[in-house]
Amino acid sequence: MPANTFLLRIAVSTILLMHSVPAILNDTLPHFGAYLDQSGLAPAGIFLAWLIKLSHIAAAICLVIGKWIRSACIVTLLILITGIFMVHLPNGWFVVGGGTNGIEFNLLLIVVLITILFPSGWSRSRLTR
Repeated sequence: MPANTFLLRIAVSTILLMHSVPAILNDTLPHFGAYLDQSGLAPAGIFLAWLIKLSHIAAAICLVIGKWIRSACIVTLLILITGIFMVHLPNGWFVVGGGTNGIEFNLLLIVVLITILFPSGWSRSRLTR
């Protein structure tokens, strides 16, 4: 993995950890599980909530140590994209200011993860390897 993505990997790792660890430690994970249940994922809501938060922690560790980066990015991308459609898109663009809980932050994380996945940029030959 090229060194030019190191700062991005550390930044995303920090964000993923700060999005997951406090939710586990302050016992708000059951609320997330209940939300998932109400969104049509019952009775798996709490299981999925734990799986999502633990996958964020695992992805953060992978990004920091520079191992299994592709897998970490792909899983996290799938979660973020799903989150946009389930939670953020109905709230519009802005996370704060012109609205609340919108898609702008998730979209930025998605672009950063894609940049980590493809540090040399997009190319037809790169995508077919």
